[in-house]
Amino acid sequence: MSKIIGLILTTMFLGLAAGSAGLATARHNGHVATITHGVIVGDVTSSSALLWARADREATLNVVLSGGRHGRIVRVLARAADDFTARVPLEQLRPGTTYRYRAWFSLHGQGSSRGPVTNGTFRTPPSDHEVAPVRLDFGGDLNGQNVCRDATEGMPIMETVRARRPDVFVGLGDIIYGDNACSAVGLYGNAQIPGSFGPAADLPAYWAHWRYSRADRGFQRLLSVTDYVGVWDDHEVVNDFGPLTDTRSTPPFTPGMHLMPLGLQAFLDYTPVAIAENTPLRLYRSLRWGKNLELFVLDTRQYRDPNFETDTDAHPKTMLGREQVTWLKEKLAASDATWKVIVSSVPMSIPTGFPAVPNGRDGWANFDQATGYERELLDILRFMHEHAIHNSVWITTDVHFAEAFRYIPFAADQGFVVYELVTGPMNAGIFPTPDFDITLNPEQLAFFGPPSPGAVTSWSQAKRWFNFGELALTSKGSLTMRIINTAGEVVFERTLPPS
Repeated sequence: MSKIIGLILTTMFLGLAAGSAGLATARHNGHVATITHGVIVGDVTSSSALLWARADREATLNVVLSGGRHGRIVRVLARAADDFTARVPLEQLRPGTTYRYRAWFSLHGQGSSRGPVTNGTFRTPPSDHEVAPVRLDFGGDLNGQNVCRDATEGMPIMETVRARRPDVFVGLGDIIYGDNACSAVGLYGNAQIPGSFGPAADLPAYWAHWRYSRADRGFQRLLSVTDYVGVWDDHEVVNDFGPLTDTRSTPPFTPGMHLMPLGLQAFLDYTPVAIAENTPLRLYRSLRWGKNLELFVLDTRQYRDPNFETDTDAHPKTMLGREQVTWLKEKLAASDATWKVIVSSVPMSIPTGFPAVPNGRDGWANFDQATGYERELLDILRFMHEHAIHNSVWITTDVHFAEAFRYIPFAADQGFVVYELVTGPMNAGIFPTPDFDITLNPEQLAFFGPPSPGAVTSWSQAKRWFNFGELALTSKGSLTMRIINTAGEVVFERTLPPS
């Protein structure tokens, strides 16, 4: 995993001469090091943040932060062992404050100079007890099934998200498709920017997939002005994987070699996740935005039982692992946020897993077999019910169409309601299904997708169905759920008052 080394904090004058280079592109030019894939500021809290950038060679990342009472420079080394990525912790920030940054790479040696400067902004959340509006957008599934960056438009939905001006964007998994390729002609017949990779079977190949997704200019522009929360799902490693099902036996894979450690390292190299040094691989975490919102970000991959195992009363399966489930329950019970938003990369009721036989179900739902993870999900919901934890929304993706549900999981209590907003893909193949499990007593609020996968035959048609989700909270605590397509059309909207 990437390690931050050589951190030096020095107070400096904000009047440092700095030219603006906007969103820099890779340039290997003598004594100048360049930011190659934009800058991301992730896991922003009311007092801290983590800034990420990548260089075109080993170099020192320099960050000048202005806003609040800050005017300082931070330096950290980008190493070849991390694919020249670096992350800088920004601490002692003020709540509810917009910060501006200037970031650049520099070399040390005779004739070396500072590289082009990238400018951007981020905003810290208000304090936990301050009431403030917030707009959170989310989505996943990028560059899968040979639906990759269009040669002219790139991933056009990113500009649509940016136009919404969200406070936070959650990249909700499958931000790369490590087991796919990107050719010059896409699934929907359009010219694409081809990827210099096939299915990833080693760390350099995973890095290549990440460089491809992060190179999209619209994605970079979005993340230059929006706080980011990064999540992984299966295609950050290999389809429907867990720790015991992350090997493949066909070329280019090495039979018996576990891929999860490689995919996890690449994910952490390219995603600013604020994790503690004593738990360096722990991705589940919670993030607060004032009085109205707390995010509970789940890791649905690293601790799960194999998909193919059956889920029984005698031997209930786990997707999250005992420690994560305990953490989730404790954090939910302790939270006084108006709305609890649970970030799960896999859906609650829509059946997933391919092929379902013999591989088993990959999401929470059993649907037509006993291989889902329903018992653990019901245990979590039962805990929420017993502790009167209301106002919860689960945001999910993975299924390549959009849907919204209202659940009454316990029929004896019609007042205990849970919502789910499923979105995607943002830029990948489109595969709708009418199927959903009825265990949680679902009411389908919306379905957004074509009648069948085969109904989409062109890039222009596909863009109509690409979509992302939005949660907009007002100062008074009401929450509006939306599904929005590439054209910026709100195709579903429902406002929920807090209970």
